[in-house]
Amino acid sequence: MYISRQRYLDRLISHMNNGLIKVITGIRRCGKSYLLFEIFYNYLIEQGIPEDNIIAVPLDDEDYADYRDPKKLNEYIKGRIVDNKQKYYVFIDEAQYAITKEEMKNPDIPIRLYGLLNGLLRKENVDVYVTGSNSKFLSSDVMTEFRGRGDEIHIAPLSFSEYLPASGKDKFDAWQDYTYYGGLPHILAEPDDQSKASYLERLNNEIYLRDICERYDIHDENGMEELMKLVASAIGSLTNPQKVSDTFASSGRKGISMPTIANYLKYLQESFMIQKAERYDIKGRKYISTPAKYYYTDIGLRNAFLNFRQYEETHIMENIIYNELIYRGYNVDVGVVEIRVEEDGKKVRKQLEVDFVVNQGSKRYYIQSAFALPDKEKMDQEQASLIKIADSFKKIIIVGGNAKIWRNEQGITIMSLFDFLQNEDSLDY
Repeated sequence: MYISRQRYLDRLISHMNNGLIKVITGIRRCGKSYLLFEIFYNYLIEQGIPEDNIIAVPLDDEDYADYRDPKKLNEYIKGRIVDNKQKYYVFIDEAQYAITKEEMKNPDIPIRLYGLLNGLLRKENVDVYVTGSNSKFLSSDVMTEFRGRGDEIHIAPLSFSEYLPASGKDKFDAWQDYTYYGGLPHILAEPDDQSKASYLERLNNEIYLRDICERYDIHDENGMEELMKLVASAIGSLTNPQKVSDTFASSGRKGISMPTIANYLKYLQESFMIQKAERYDIKGRKYISTPAKYYYTDIGLRNAFLNFRQYEETHIMENIIYNELIYRGYNVDVGVVEIRVEEDGKKVRKQLEVDFVVNQGSKRYYIQSAFALPDKEKMDQEQASLIKIADSFKKIIIVGGNAKIWRNEQGITIMSLFDFLQNEDSLDY
């Protein structure tokens, strides 16, 4: 099944031959390899680039295991570059396989892979593309280790607007599948619900959990698995390492300290399993360090961790909206609006929540996610925080279903979920 991933192809094309290492990051199985080795490869061939000038090395393939040694990898690539007058394109897939555990753990040990990549950059006739499933050793290092010559392109699982046409279903049935099984591209190739669920469960156990524990030398695999399930069950809820620690203790799970939990949460973020949305005080214009919200990068993996037994469409919808905003390139925080109200004759402070404070350059939007607005009471509840924001940036409530877009008397735009998901310009309606 061919899925164009046009947004990402356009980014690769626009970044070609710019003198930088293109670092393509994202969770395992989200389509990084397909984008590079199929879609972009075919684009280069169509542009007249000879096949011999495209040097592709998939390091997660056992046939290429020898090249996980940076010295051998360097020799192989240099041996393929035989004409200094021709342009060569180097693809290195899952580059973290060429980084040893010792290099990962000890900051005083130079990472040989980075030396290899910097060496390739010195060749004017070589354009380098690298994929990786861990931000700590790739995306967060590109500006320092590559001396400002790194260029990150982050890939997400399929957005709903990509998933819908590929599914061959109407938007309502496609949405139902998407909220259960998520947007990892291979899901579309699985023939039935049982196969989809089994695929996601295998990925969780055999790839994500195993990879994270091996990469970070975690011996308490059960503790990490329990944490991943706890985060999965709490999407859309405020949490922090102390709260997680207390939850573990109350359930009789001891031996996982708060610093260890903080590290585990960091590892999940670095592996792109989850994303953290920090709280932002809108009136005070400052960040609140804790607690925060965590969202799963793929909702299908989240559901599989919980054996598909905790399907709350309100929280799942909120998670998908968050992922869509990230996919569109926005910076997304959780908003807090502090108000004073009178209780028992006294003025007390209360905090109202705005689901998302969305920024991109000079643009800002305040967004609430509401599965339904059945009556005035629910409408008042959802718009209460938005009304208390004094600035003139656009305020939006995204509602499940297929209602028409309209603006109420308070100047708040009410938008259907499908209008939001199917049009990338929907926030500017």
